[in-house]
Amino acid sequence: MKTNLLLLAILLVLTSCIEEPKLTANEAKEIAKEAYTYANPMVDHYRGLYNYFIDINSSDYKGPWNTVINMARVYTHEDRTIQTANSDTPYSFAALDLRSEPIVLTIPKMEENRYFSIQLIDMYTHNFDFIGKRTVGNNGGRFLIAGPEWDGEKPGGIEKVIKAETEWVLAVYRTQLFNPDDLDNVKQIQSEYNLQSLSSFLDLPAQEAAPDIQFIEPLTLDEIKASPKVFEQLNYLLQFCPTHPSEKELMKRFAKLGIGAGEEFKWDSFSPEVQNAIKQGIADSWVDFEALKSQAEAGGLGSAEIFGTREHLNNNYSYRMIAAVVGIWGASAEEAIYPTYYVDSENEPLNGANKYTLRFEPGQLPPVGAFWSLTMYELPASLLVENPLNRYLLNSPMMDDFVFGKDGGLTLYFQNESPGKEKEPNWLPAPKGPFSVVMRLYLPKPETLSGEWVRPQMVKNN
Repeated sequence: MKTNLLLLAILLVLTSCIEEPKLTANEAKEIAKEAYTYANPMVDHYRGLYNYFIDINSSDYKGPWNTVINMARVYTHEDRTIQTANSDTPYSFAALDLRSEPIVLTIPKMEENRYFSIQLIDMYTHNFDFIGKRTVGNNGGRFLIAGPEWDGEKPGGIEKVIKAETEWVLAVYRTQLFNPDDLDNVKQIQSEYNLQSLSSFLDLPAQEAAPDIQFIEPLTLDEIKASPKVFEQLNYLLQFCPTHPSEKELMKRFAKLGIGAGEEFKWDSFSPEVQNAIKQGIADSWVDFEALKSQAEAGGLGSAEIFGTREHLNNNYSYRMIAAVVGIWGASAEEAIYPTYYVDSENEPLNGANKYTLRFEPGQLPPVGAFWSLTMYELPASLLVENPLNRYLLNSPMMDDFVFGKDGGLTLYFQNESPGKEKEPNWLPAPKGPFSVVMRLYLPKPETLSGEWVRPQMVKNN
């Protein structure tokens, strides 16, 4: 017995003397690259949540958590927080804290021909579900949004239980506006969107409140682009995101740099060599991003691939990052797709110094179940463009205002200055410099998703 104890003691001493393999600069660079690609969308997502729901001094502050906040207007050039926002549908928003109990989401009955959707986004930026015209119809109903730890039964009066992977969820509501005179109808619909706790819905005593959250200040877009502080923010956010089984090995690798829930990223503890390697890893992530962006600009990668559920993305973190950078909170393909124009028919970048046309041949308007639009964004900020017409898009609800050709075709104009009074109904004002145009196809038809319908090219006409 004594011999066994002695051997065990010797083994413990020897084990304690074995040092962990030293982290090499090359390994640090590879981990940093992978971790940054993973972190970027989540940290930028938090920036949006903070400005909308936490910082009451923010010019973009919407309101408190677990409350539907309605915007009885469309987005304009004055909205600067979220890149590539649409200007078709007045938004409503809700930030849900699911830590103490689920939230019951109520939608009203509305006209059958009105498009609406409620996009549910977790902290990973996955679109984990949609409630809307496509999925549940326009007859109204109640839906239970539950966090990862909840395992109760579906209560009576609830249409569906929707489980989230993370304890925080963003709900983005889009309600179609047919024309300016329709705004009061949209306001009425918005007023009937409702949230309440499950205990309130069941008329039971409230659950014990979750601990107060000590929110940290988000990074700016410039800091997110290059600062290793991204990893500090990721560590903070992961405490609200139980590790998915598919990411356990990933988190073990990240832990070597002090990245992970409960970990501490100690920048000053790294040698100058490792610090430089981490910065290079971040830079390498952006190299991969630019390659994907070039692929997207050439038409080889679209929104249908980069937005969606965890299952759809299959842990492709590069896709998740490009989705966040070019259009965070974009919808999944079944709901909408976003063919984007960055270059003209000669593969030259779009620029307001030039004049462009886009022509839909007779019978070749975008095939959609709801509506389509074309929206102008200045680059590199990807924000709406201030212009004398206060016009940010051209869309199918404007069909009666467009001027069609004698053959029934439709030519649209994209340029900085007016193409002339007779053509102005078809004009989308461009900035003086670089720009992109996002085509939005809501409830795309099968021929749109399959590629049978091909969008026309943007043609320079100087």
